[in-house]
Amino acid sequence: MADIDITSQTMDGMGPHGTKVGLLRVLGPAHVWALGVGIVLVGEYMGWNFAVGKGGAYAALLACWFAGILYTCVAMIDSEVTSTVAAAGGQYTQAKHIIGPLMAFNVGLYLVFAYTMLEAANAITAGYLVSEVARLTGYAAELDQRPFIVLVILFLAWLNYRGVLATLTFNLVITAIAFVAILVLFLATSGIIGTGEMHHAELMAGQAALPYGWIGVLASVHFGLWFYLGIEGTTQAAEEVRSPARALPFGTLAGIMTLLIAATLTWYICVGLIPWEYLGDGVNGSVAPLFDAARLSGHQPLVWLLGIGTLFATLASANGCINDASRAWFAMGRDKYLPGWFGAVHPRFRTPYRSIVFLVPIALAFALKAPLDQVVTFSILSGLLEYTFMPLNVILFRRKWPMGSIKRGYEHPFHPVPAIALLCLCAVAFFAVFLGYGTQLVAMIVFYIVASLWFHFRRYRYVSRAAQFTMPWPKPQGY
Repeated sequence: MADIDITSQTMDGMGPHGTKVGLLRVLGPAHVWALGVGIVLVGEYMGWNFAVGKGGAYAALLACWFAGILYTCVAMIDSEVTSTVAAAGGQYTQAKHIIGPLMAFNVGLYLVFAYTMLEAANAITAGYLVSEVARLTGYAAELDQRPFIVLVILFLAWLNYRGVLATLTFNLVITAIAFVAILVLFLATSGIIGTGEMHHAELMAGQAALPYGWIGVLASVHFGLWFYLGIEGTTQAAEEVRSPARALPFGTLAGIMTLLIAATLTWYICVGLIPWEYLGDGVNGSVAPLFDAARLSGHQPLVWLLGIGTLFATLASANGCINDASRAWFAMGRDKYLPGWFGAVHPRFRTPYRSIVFLVPIALAFALKAPLDQVVTFSILSGLLEYTFMPLNVILFRRKWPMGSIKRGYEHPFHPVPAIALLCLCAVAFFAVFLGYGTQLVAMIVFYIVASLWFHFRRYRYVSRAAQFTMPWPKPQGY
């Protein structure tokens, strides 16, 4: 049985590659939920509002629901494959078992850059929030945000270094608080509790709803992904949960349902309180839209609550990103896709400590030097490349190991409809990104092609297919 075999390899401290020290299996479904939602919930607090600037208020709502369908397909597919291929690396590990080394290497890079760029974006937002709070409390001078950006990344890297249980328990608490803050703001401003504060009719009158027509709707899809980007990160906990077959599907699917609710409420609150021109301008306008919406409500307790919620959402996301990026980098090092030095586990804390430390300066460089929308775009594009691989992955998985041939922790329904839908949605999203950020899209594709060539000619010789294939499955169908 796949679950039992994998678990027995790590409960005694042994890694699945015969290493003397493995990752600890100490996480439950709530930690998986906290990892997935914690990474993504910051997308409700910042970043998504660029979609309003691209196409208007209604365009942002359509982009939110379009992305919701896309990520529901991602969650369904991930829940089946990851609960069966339960090892660190998530989609990278799936690719190496199902498709092959070159695809696995690329998927591993997509994961690392998607999470590291998201971590940088979170640190930028945390620095902005601290400076805004200082300004609101009467600090006259311009506050330098850079020390706070550095402090956030270093503190969370230290927390990840010390152990996964403490890291994700911390995420569970602060993610729950950030989610409750959105609910409270909705209840307080929508008229359900007290008097209503919303002004949708005035703020969305005339051209304000769709100022650029339907082409604006297409352009806004790019940033609509920000509502959910990172939910697939639950797969990175596969080697550290006590019961992959139960915890991974439950945590992932509960997570996407939580985010669908939070994203719709966020749109409703923000477009009902903030003019679309200000809401969609991430440079001179709104950087933290929920926090700005609370300020416009005129209720000081809401301002403090959403300030805390914004800070907690950024910390939870950056914390989860460090966890996920380091697991992907660690898994690639353990399999010799990268230097084996990165595949080490701390003998006391049982964390991939070298991978955690190595990625810190990369995150700092982008957080301190790159504009927020460029960092967000880098993360989104890396995520999109990863999602495009997933339909091929699950179709080959079902073809090579048909139902009943191996034990699955979860079987997603309606196959292959989610895979086909995801592929079509990704194609539309790529076109939408090209409209606004064509240069960045081409540059990233060139970067990944160059990285693939490096792997093929310089690194592939060190990879042992037999050593890295750790699942106790029968030979694939037709082999």
